[in-house]
Amino acid sequence: MLTVQSTRLALALLLLPSVTLVYQVYVHVAFFETGTLYDMRQPQFEAFPPVVKFLLIANVLLFIAQQSAFEFLLTWFALWPIGIPDLASTPGGIVHLPGFEPWQLVTYGFLHGSLPHIFFNMFALWMFGSQVENAWGSRTFAEYYFTCIIGAALTQLVVTSLSGETYPTLGASGGVFGILLAFGMMFPEQRLILLFPPIPIKAKWLVIGYGAIELWAGVTGTASGVAHFAHLGGMLFGFVLIQYWRGKLPIQPRHQMRW
Repeated sequence: MLTVQSTRLALALLLLPSVTLVYQVYVHVAFFETGTLYDMRQPQFEAFPPVVKFLLIANVLLFIAQQSAFEFLLTWFALWPIGIPDLASTPGGIVHLPGFEPWQLVTYGFLHGSLPHIFFNMFALWMFGSQVENAWGSRTFAEYYFTCIIGAALTQLVVTSLSGETYPTLGASGGVFGILLAFGMMFPEQRLILLFPPIPIKAKWLVIGYGAIELWAGVTGTASGVAHFAHLGGMLFGFVLIQYWRGKLPIQPRHQMRW
């Protein structure tokens, strides 16, 4: 997730270190569901499960629509801060600032600032999300993804209210970070290999390291314009939801998730 003002800076920090991950042996990843070990080469594994497929198609179609209707989509469907003034002074003169609308808590996650932005988000969504959805089922995965998207948006609204920023936020990164967290919790020992640098790393350490980087960047203000705390918000809401499903919170779910 990044703000419109600094797409290039966001890509440099967010995408280069480790979102551009590939599996060392992709076809040998297995999944645990109801106590049974499944191999992704078997017929029951879907490379493009329903929810991931829908998200990929919807994001791509809206990105195409942005090329001819960017201002309209940005005005009504990006995530705008709460309580910003109606007018603002810019080098080009006085401009009207759109306000926050409730539907923006979801719709901002379908808009992207550039081709690299959507490519890397969708690549990570497919690479990690397809495995999580196959393990959890489509309904549970959809609930989790949109909880992370909304949680990231709420976190961003709090941060912008405190900082006084007036820029909109857009991108699926809050949901992608949540999916990365889920993958790391489900398959902590799964080895991945980074492209930069080309070294193997276990999923659990990737998640911890990525979270620490985002926290440090958010606190220090590194690469301003990147919604670091929104990324952390997506991970936090995802973690709380997983802990609820696993029966680790005082409020117990009707059916506990096990793996």
